[in-house]
Amino acid sequence: MDALHEAALVAARDCMGIQNHETVLIVTDTPTRKIGQALFDVCTDLCQEVFMLEMIPRQTNGEEPPEPVAEMMKMVDVVIAPTRMSITHTNARRNACKAGTRVGTMPGITEEVMIRTMRADYHRVARLTYQVRDILNKGKIAHLTSPKGTDIVIPIEGISAIASTGLILERGTFGNLPSGEAYLMPEEGKAEGVFVVDGSMAGIGLIHDQPIRITVEKGKAVKIEGGTEARQLEAKINEIGDLARNLAELGVGTNYMAKITGKILEDEKVLGTVHLALGNNVSMGGTVNVPFHVDGVIQSPTLKIDDQVLLENGKLMV
Repeated sequence: MDALHEAALVAARDCMGIQNHETVLIVTDTPTRKIGQALFDVCTDLCQEVFMLEMIPRQTNGEEPPEPVAEMMKMVDVVIAPTRMSITHTNARRNACKAGTRVGTMPGITEEVMIRTMRADYHRVARLTYQVRDILNKGKIAHLTSPKGTDIVIPIEGISAIASTGLILERGTFGNLPSGEAYLMPEEGKAEGVFVVDGSMAGIGLIHDQPIRITVEKGKAVKIEGGTEARQLEAKINEIGDLARNLAELGVGTNYMAKITGKILEDEKVLGTVHLALGNNVSMGGTVNVPFHVDGVIQSPTLKIDDQVLLENGKLMV
């Protein structure tokens, strides 16, 4: 078995917990066809029936898959979706989970990322992720700073944090693969300050030019400054409209095998980083439903939850 099939086996057998009586759907698109095929191959020995559907790549993260794909997602026990753009924050994924399907999404996955990150010990990643989630759950105020100029206060009282452990074993649950993050949505309309994205930005990639400096007032990105990447982000937001400016997520990476490569699927999981996202927060219990969800990764962050230092200059303190 080659390295790609070994990684696919970990994803299907360990992370998704596929059983021999279950039905599995692989949702893929043209750029991720080879990964989809590897998942299909390993699933043939694990489950009762496996299907593979290839669609035309979506244009943005959060764009809905075609209706026939969405319908079939509700008709199986397990969906694994290696796709160029994310279908995590879509009605198709939410409706599949409501129907009881376990869904593992792999937006932007590449063979290199798959082979490296799917070999982590996901039980170790899970333990760390649950610790971070529990701290976020108890918090009222998150205060995030970084050497590049991040200084933002994010109210989180009463918001339930989500542990994305990479173990998607319960009926109706979902998560990213590879995984390793604890995240929540900020209280809507309340965050104030500035965050500076210096790692990578979803849909754009690595930050090569200048860090993207985003000013947030009353929970909305009111100003985006920087170089080429900042202009790209501003253009994407303007295409979608005002709701895309919503501060949608605060997340903490917990995967010790991940590294920043420009693929947000992996980048937002890197141990010692924090990411903030703009756009859709419905999957986290919010009200902003827009076909747009982009994460920006902040390096060497210091994150205080009330009086507890969770991260100090990129070192996790739990």
